[in-house]
Amino acid sequence: MHLLKKIGFFTAFILPALVITGYYLGGLWNSLTIIFVFFIITTIDHASGIDIENASDSEAKIISEEFYYRFITYIWTFVQIAFVIWGCYAVILNKFHTAIEWVIFVIGFGLVTGGIGITVAHELGHKKSKLERFYSKVVLMTVCYMHFFIEHNRGHHMQVATPADPATARKNENFYSFWIRSVFDGYSHAWQIEKESLQRKNSTVWSVQNEMIWFAILPIIFCSVLTISFSQITGRLVWEIPVFFFVQSIVAFTLLELVNYIEHYGIIRKLDAAGKYERVNPLHSWNASHLVSNFFLFQLQRHSDHHANAIKRYQVLKHYDESPQLPFGYPTMILIALFPPLWFSVMNPLLSEWENKIYVHYRIA
Repeated sequence: MHLLKKIGFFTAFILPALVITGYYLGGLWNSLTIIFVFFIITTIDHASGIDIENASDSEAKIISEEFYYRFITYIWTFVQIAFVIWGCYAVILNKFHTAIEWVIFVIGFGLVTGGIGITVAHELGHKKSKLERFYSKVVLMTVCYMHFFIEHNRGHHMQVATPADPATARKNENFYSFWIRSVFDGYSHAWQIEKESLQRKNSTVWSVQNEMIWFAILPIIFCSVLTISFSQITGRLVWEIPVFFFVQSIVAFTLLELVNYIEHYGIIRKLDAAGKYERVNPLHSWNASHLVSNFFLFQLQRHSDHHANAIKRYQVLKHYDESPQLPFGYPTMILIALFPPLWFSVMNPLLSEWENKIYVHYRIA
């Protein structure tokens, strides 16, 4: 199984290849990536079942240090940059016969830059290595969501499963309301976190040390460089590039917010006698140990262990039977989340089970 997983994590690179293939085949072939993610992966996921195998502590120490797994995420950083540049080239060629084809292409593109790209950025951003954290920021720059580096690591992981966390969906909150709150409150909270950090360093908000300023400017600079470069090559102002770049970014971070919505829906940590929230543990995130979708998502779906041990590398994240379990992998859950009545009918009974389980857990404790 260890060898299978080593190979399996390279499956993520199938998605950009499908986008490129679909583009050159043209027409409805642009939907190839969408079909693959939401239907083929889902079908294989169901057939392959749940992976509950965990590495032993001694094995985990060895596997955690294997450069192979970091190498995959390092490669993805360069693939993402090259893929975005190719995407700009593709929209300039304008092989689309209808607006629908363009929309389908951009959605498929966002599944790559958001579904895989932001997942990789998330993994790298949690690490202590300056190189990995730099790569994380580079990937986030390509989807205009660099503030995620601050908000997720220094905000979400501190406040997860509390009413103060913009990225924790509340019970009976539909995805569309959650999206507005998470996107805008998350951005505002990132500014607040950075402001407080600068004050502790006796620095002003309006200084070159403020990462939030750089995070706002760098995606614009990146897009401007692409636009100017391709305009010089083609001899005309390629207005298609900024339109494409920002639309694919919205698709990408919307996919991230769908994942956020799924991961913590309705879960709240218990307050202790002192009015402080208990420490995060594997009971505070929805878990999905579906084998195939976890290959594509670098085991992000083993989210319970990630929040309990944020610095742990993706290849050794554990499955916990006691964690609340999603009925399907993320691709299927994303589709369900887009239809609130369906989502509530599926998830609210499971949430009630979790609430009862938590009640029993604390009563025994």
